[in-house]
Amino acid sequence: MTKITAALIGAGQRGADAYATYALDHPDEVKFVAVAEMNPVRRERFKQSHAVREDHVFESWEQLLAGPKIADAILICTQDQMHYEPAIRALEKGYHVLLEKPMSPSPTECVVMGEYAEKYNRVFSICHVLRYTDFFATIKRLLVDGAIGRLISIQHTENVEHRHQAHSFVRGNWRKSETSSPMILAKSCHDMDILSWLVDADCTKVSSFGSLTHFRTESAPVGAPLRCLDGCPVQNECPYYAPKMYLERDDWVGTVLRNVVSNDPSDEGVLHALKDGPYGRCVYHCDNNVVDHQVVNLEFANEVTVAFTMCAFTHEGGRSLKLMGARGQIRADMDRNEIEVTSFITGLKEKISLDSPLEGHGGGDHGIMRDFVRLVSNGGEEAGLTGARTSVQSHLMAFAAEKSRLESKVIQMAEYMQELKIRRTGKC
Repeated sequence: MTKITAALIGAGQRGADAYATYALDHPDEVKFVAVAEMNPVRRERFKQSHAVREDHVFESWEQLLAGPKIADAILICTQDQMHYEPAIRALEKGYHVLLEKPMSPSPTECVVMGEYAEKYNRVFSICHVLRYTDFFATIKRLLVDGAIGRLISIQHTENVEHRHQAHSFVRGNWRKSETSSPMILAKSCHDMDILSWLVDADCTKVSSFGSLTHFRTESAPVGAPLRCLDGCPVQNECPYYAPKMYLERDDWVGTVLRNVVSNDPSDEGVLHALKDGPYGRCVYHCDNNVVDHQVVNLEFANEVTVAFTMCAFTHEGGRSLKLMGARGQIRADMDRNEIEVTSFITGLKEKISLDSPLEGHGGGDHGIMRDFVRLVSNGGEEAGLTGARTSVQSHLMAFAAEKSRLESKVIQMAEYMQELKIRRTGKC
């Protein structure tokens, strides 16, 4: 495999830590030669970690893409509403692109990006990292091999661990649909994608219900201040008390959270950030508006039905599934990394325990980097698992689910896609 060069736009937790670290572990495969990041501390840290030349260090994506092409590929890991323009410009410049999910909060922009990927014949992969985990790859293989016969229905639950919800979707960057994306897109487009992949058919109907029920002002304990460090009277009982969340957690997630909260991840640095930063706010006194629980029903062209649940009130994280077929069933728990296959014919149960890491989306973060580097190295001659055109379909499922939730009606996907076409082109 020929070694490739890459540039990074957005050196935050996903760009710098989840994806770009692959280059440090595999220097024979990929080298980062440029970075664009508005935060000076993160920009300098990335420059030093990857030995980036000073003239290839930029404060904005506009500066990076204004000049000549300086790498084989670009990773775009900015906030949701900052994906479209740099992705289009990068494709026009001749870069291969790896784009963090979701593609865009706009269904029209998603469709256009899918078309651009084909127009410029570039590798354009979307970070649906679950497809690159051993966990979901094993489930897909079992279905393809006919382990449970014809697939009939799926129950799929996304367990958004309660502290994850508080960090990302109450205090954090994805708390407001107007400035990021609706929850079903920002968090669960992973799930819409993996379900589409497992079912292997077009979605035909969508319905959805959900709301923001708990993380509201009305739920605040009596006397709770606007900020946790301003003398909270229930700090010992509240599971979301900020110092407890960010200073006492000692697993790999705790390390990630410290680096998100503060450029200085020491106890002193984190405490300083909690005093006046967004992550020190009481979860009941934030400006969040995305849902904290949602259900989605899906019907596919091959008659498979899916019941999907996203809930923020769980102790564990990860996904759990039950896949029901004509000749057997599969139970799977991503948090435990376990899969159980039961045959209706013999009644026997086969348990499959996987060794893939639970961190980094079950190994999917480095898995998608490995595949992207391979695709670029081969000149884009192969189609990846998560190409833009494929990803558009699952994004439209998420948009339809949010439309159904807001309008309280079943969405016919054919009609919805026709509406998008008319809105975009003005033609029936």
